[in-house]
Amino acid sequence: MPDRVPAELAITKATTGTLFELSFTSRLHGPCYRCLGDAVLDVPIAAREYQATNPDGSDELRTPYLRDDNLDVAAWSRDAVALALPDKILCHADCAGLCPVCGKNLNTEPHTHDEKPSDSRWAALEALREQL
Repeated sequence: MPDRVPAELAITKATTGTLFELSFTSRLHGPCYRCLGDAVLDVPIAAREYQATNPDGSDELRTPYLRDDNLDVAAWSRDAVALALPDKILCHADCAGLCPVCGKNLNTEPHTHDEKPSDSRWAALEALREQL
């Protein structure tokens, strides 16, 4: 990940407080949830924070990223990315995943298996069925 990401910060002064708006695109790299291959995902981020002129002890009227008139953009952007993360990162939307029998990547080697794998826990019942 680059040390610097182009971002847009807008600060709007109102009569009751200040509105902070931050927008940028974050590129995520990691393993695909289905096939474990490389996945790259661009996540657009649009975050807003509000700081009232007189918050009167209300946490909803103040931003945790503003301390002594200094805006902590690094912490704010980190938290915004964490909130925007998808549940599952996929290499592409129609990823076929891994074969549950042999573990091969079904995207590169699509195949099927003729026989169903037998579960050794049912072996005693299979033997009983054959005797009947």
